[in-house]
Amino acid sequence: MSEQKSTRREWGARTTPSLQGNEHWWPDQLNLNVLHQKHPDASPFGADFSYAEAFSKLDVDELCADLDALMTDSQEWWPADWGHYGPFFIRMSWHAAGTYRAVDGRGGGGTGAQRFAPLNSWPDNGNLDKARRLLWPIKQKYGEKISWADLLVLAGNRALETMGFRTFGFGFGRSDIWAPEDDIYWGPETEWLSTNDERYTGTWEDGSRSLDNPLAAVQMGLIYVNPEGPNGVPDAMKSAQDVRETFSRMGMNDRETVALTVGGHTFGKMHGNGSPDAVGDAPEAAKIHQQGIGWANKNETGLGEYTVTSGLEGAWTPTPTKWDNSYLNTIFAHQWEVKKSPAGANQWEPVEVKEGFWVPDAHVEGKKNPPVMNTADMAMITDPAYLEIAKEYHQNPDVLADEFARAWYKLLHRDMGPQARYLGPHVPNEDLVWQDPVPKHEGPLVNDQQIATLKQQIADAGLTAKQLVGTAWAAACTYRQTDHRGGVNGARIRLEPQIGWDVNVSSGVPEVLDRLQQIKDASGTNISLADMIVLGGNMGVEMAAKAAGHRITVPFSPGRTDASQEMTEVDAHAFLEPRHDAFRNYMQKQATSIPAEHLMIDRAFMLNLSVPQMTALLGGMRAIGVNVGDNSNDGILTPFYLSHHLVDAVANHLLRAALRLGLCRQ
Repeated sequence: MSEQKSTRREWGARTTPSLQGNEHWWPDQLNLNVLHQKHPDASPFGADFSYAEAFSKLDVDELCADLDALMTDSQEWWPADWGHYGPFFIRMSWHAAGTYRAVDGRGGGGTGAQRFAPLNSWPDNGNLDKARRLLWPIKQKYGEKISWADLLVLAGNRALETMGFRTFGFGFGRSDIWAPEDDIYWGPETEWLSTNDERYTGTWEDGSRSLDNPLAAVQMGLIYVNPEGPNGVPDAMKSAQDVRETFSRMGMNDRETVALTVGGHTFGKMHGNGSPDAVGDAPEAAKIHQQGIGWANKNETGLGEYTVTSGLEGAWTPTPTKWDNSYLNTIFAHQWEVKKSPAGANQWEPVEVKEGFWVPDAHVEGKKNPPVMNTADMAMITDPAYLEIAKEYHQNPDVLADEFARAWYKLLHRDMGPQARYLGPHVPNEDLVWQDPVPKHEGPLVNDQQIATLKQQIADAGLTAKQLVGTAWAAACTYRQTDHRGGVNGARIRLEPQIGWDVNVSSGVPEVLDRLQQIKDASGTNISLADMIVLGGNMGVEMAAKAAGHRITVPFSPGRTDASQEMTEVDAHAFLEPRHDAFRNYMQKQATSIPAEHLMIDRAFMLNLSVPQMTALLGGMRAIGVNVGDNSNDGILTPFYLSHHLVDAVANHLLRAALRLGLCRQ
């Protein structure tokens, strides 16, 4: 009998994904880990750390001055193009914020996620590890007073200012995460920049090609589109379709898309002066001794003029560190043809460079290069709608400056929620509709006696616990922790599009809102309908508990206000519609092919619930009978009241979950 040598490991810890775990044996089990993220011990500052409090001690002017000085402090280990890091930091900030997806609110720059996998190693983020390393001395100086998330985004804003552009403003307030985000689905592919179109349905030929929801990039590892064109093919019209689809998935319209493209590509250059085969592994795959720095380039010095990033090579304009109208001047002044970069990438160069448009080399003194466009740039003058806007901007540079400033501000802040969450002295006074503004509360808040009276009037109105709790839930469950949109505040459940959503109509929400409005108006108290919705939900929980012989009081904090229809961006709010909601046993027909139990976990994540809170809310909602419509009692445990076993087991978690949901949040 031959001797068999064991291949067993000599340690007991499962430290790599290749070692079998529970998910190997039971691949269809629910992954609850997404509800266990952001553990308080993960932060180096401790569980009680308040970023807002730490930020209040920051000298913002001093920080901005330090960033401004860094822009022209070129380092030998990573020399700045034309001696100015501004374009480099613009790209870093854009790529931090530009992962935002309007469909589910995930992505964006609000957590500093670019520091972690997979974003830190996406092909589209090549060499941005150096940009973050350039910021390290500033981060080290200010410590906890400035988050990485704020710093990564602020750097691009300051870069624009140092190159002569007046930005719209800036809001601080982004808190850092300290580990990779496990909840985000970036696509089905298993290789970077795959061209197999797994994320698409339909075809180019019949015009049915569509990017799968909620994705907002055309290939794995890209922020938006392939700069060479769809799957690397330099077709400007097809690229325009990709640009429009991906930018709209980020919440941008055609004007904002053109403004961002023109404004952003006024600065800097693309890098591809050498073979991409000479470039090493991304940071996540690099050896530990490289200390988080990846993409080591063996092409000559690997720096400066020999840098390889996207593979395209060249600058868009002859003045790449100055705000002006040179991008549009350049693109409209020339006839363009496809050529190959030194790295073999498809790019567009003038058939003949006109006088005044030669670009000074970024590193070699005296050398001149032709301007270069990528295929997405050519889409700006090929697609009829984009062309019309580009011509308008060309003839009206002041309009371009204003609309680029606003679009850039939206790009950087889209995932931060209402302006009330912004910090710092540079926040504009203007409320913008994409921020879901609500009016400021005016006058005294309702007092305890008035609250007690209103609760009694709600109890006497003939509304059931199911109606009251169901309506409060319908308003609250639109909240998304990913971009801090939705929720009760603003009472937008009474406005379009929410008032007409199937889930709300089927639940009888409009009728309950009408009755609560009548009680509010008759009371003469200074309370909003938003507060009445929450107060009604609280009363419903108390009524259900009382029916089972228990007396509880759900905490209530007034101060919400009611938004108007003019304050509500209907198209953007359509993404908040609950097409599935396990807590109410609701699923639209053909809403998705994903199993309902997995959708439940995603809903709980969006509501920022822990596993115990999710369990408590699900049990409480079932106990009260808050199923949508009158077509089913499936899953109802003890209809219309909270029985003793549920109250005793889940009341504490139920109240905490309600608070976390924002039912009691101003």
